[in-house]
Amino acid sequence: MSSDTQLHNDEAEVITAEQIEKIRKLLSQGKQVRHNLPQHGRLHIDRPLPFLCVYRQPIKTADVGTEQLVTGEASHLIICGEPRQKSGTTALVRVIAETLASQFQAFLIVEIWSAPPRQSNNGNVGPLQPAFKVVTSHVRPPTTTIEALTKSLRRIKIQRQPASVEVVDRKKRAPSQMSMLLSSTVARKSNCYLLGLEIDPVYQNPKSNTIFPMVLRTLHRGLARAFRRTFFEFSRTQTTYHPPNYQALGRRALVKAVWNVDKQLAEISNAFEFLLQVTPVNSELAWNQFKRAHFERSPVFYYRPVPVDPALLKRKLFQVPIERVEDPTLAFLFREKRHELDRQLTMLNDRGTRRFLYGSLQLFGGVSEDLERLAREVLTKIPPRSRERNGQSYFTAAAFADRAKGEIEYYRQFYPDISATIQIRDDVAGLMVSRGNLLISRQSQIPASRVEALIQHEVGTHLLTYFNGSAQPFQQLYTGLAGYEELQEGIAVLSEYFVGGLSRPRLRLLAGRVMAAQFLIQGASFIETFRELHHTFGFAQRTAFTIVMRIYRGGGLTKDAIYLRGLVAVLKYIKDGGQLDPLFVGKIASDHIPIIKELQWRQVLRPTPLYPRYMKSQDTAIKIEKLRNSTSLLDLIERKQKTS
Repeated sequence: MSSDTQLHNDEAEVITAEQIEKIRKLLSQGKQVRHNLPQHGRLHIDRPLPFLCVYRQPIKTADVGTEQLVTGEASHLIICGEPRQKSGTTALVRVIAETLASQFQAFLIVEIWSAPPRQSNNGNVGPLQPAFKVVTSHVRPPTTTIEALTKSLRRIKIQRQPASVEVVDRKKRAPSQMSMLLSSTVARKSNCYLLGLEIDPVYQNPKSNTIFPMVLRTLHRGLARAFRRTFFEFSRTQTTYHPPNYQALGRRALVKAVWNVDKQLAEISNAFEFLLQVTPVNSELAWNQFKRAHFERSPVFYYRPVPVDPALLKRKLFQVPIERVEDPTLAFLFREKRHELDRQLTMLNDRGTRRFLYGSLQLFGGVSEDLERLAREVLTKIPPRSRERNGQSYFTAAAFADRAKGEIEYYRQFYPDISATIQIRDDVAGLMVSRGNLLISRQSQIPASRVEALIQHEVGTHLLTYFNGSAQPFQQLYTGLAGYEELQEGIAVLSEYFVGGLSRPRLRLLAGRVMAAQFLIQGASFIETFRELHHTFGFAQRTAFTIVMRIYRGGGLTKDAIYLRGLVAVLKYIKDGGQLDPLFVGKIASDHIPIIKELQWRQVLRPTPLYPRYMKSQDTAIKIEKLRNSTSLLDLIERKQKTS
């Protein structure tokens, strides 16, 4: 058979009665339906739901991009709109509507199509404004559902332009060249409601018949939220199905492309350890040399060899087919992570140069005026004389490791898959968690009053969220979603407060890191920043050196400013009524909290196996309530002064 003949046969293919009957049986049994239809059509029904999103491909126009606007929905149909498919399409939609309406007492069909392209205004290009036309009928309209849809659509913005939304009353709720999916008589008989949504194709480039990808992505995410709010209102008011939250109506079943992308991004992330690669391996030797030079000669730091070729790994990174991920929420997370990995690889390539600092500012941000003002206030209110408790003992690296092992064993009784190891090493400074392992500097001397706080910081936060993330289906939740560090360190520092170990010197240290980062950004040298910390702010010489080393490593790393910034952000989150539970699902950023909640409502994420030990304490509950009534970080400091 020739290729021309094969093509002709494929084009002649129509939906058969046998296919429709198979779909009906699956729906009647409450099973998932994923079915390929003629001419690249698809039916995806995640589970029995009282709604269906439909897109019919027009015959005479390409209509690029519009199909993608329904692919992320839990119940959607994409089908060819040519006349020969009409009877099969009508029969299929009728069976779906009647089968599911009998389960839920009502059913909603929302069909989308693109409006005719606008005439260009003499070639002038202005801001893109999304525009929608909701097409309904005055006969038995689902009024509250339409209100929910129009309200949600108006929230969509593209290039800061809010959407315009028009509601039109029209008997025919279908694209101009096509008939309605169901007749009014059939729809009324099965208690099925039909709405049309005409979308201005601002995502299409009419000159080249291509799409504007970022515009389409923004529209897709906004439209997905609008659909779910609409379906939630319809379900709540018109059916026997009452979901607990509008996000629960999102897609649960994920296609193979999602897992492939997640795996490939995790492999690239695990190919190098960014923080280890930019941490000096000779910090102890560098301190001794700096001291012998009477603090007049900048130390020389040495780093581990970079184990990857950043350029080759970038090539692999941008070959990850994120565009195949239909779910707009997950595609957004994956693109964010790709962007972060790209910047990290650039920074590894720039290590030891001034360009490294520019990359750090992109990844971790700088120091805002408010943050600098707060840091100075902390350093002023807490005098340099503040020290950890006098006369106390110190834990060696080995003693601290034993204490950490005991804490890990405590968590292992709730989640046996914890595989953390504890390593005492010469090539790290202080404490560090890397890939689910706790690294301890051999030179560590930890005040006894700080041990519990550091255990909760490193084990109760960093290790715990790593293994919580590893218990989830997405590897990104243990390797870390983009920008997770700020929230992580904010939670970790707050955990020190919950166990009574957030000392005044510790707060001074966090403020000192902010000031050092600001001096770096302003162009101060290593020695100049050291002198500022030692002479102006009263830090001990060794403490000042450690702060400056951490800030100036690699060429300038502003990451340490996120500890105080993260603490402020978490305190605000608590004050605004935020709950701590979602913060421990894995390594996430503050911006991801609504996304995590969405994925939990959708049952895409599994239950979180571990929570910090201190969360069970009544004292922690009391402290959280006090934090909800606080006004600033300084309230926390004052309380600590009174209770210590």
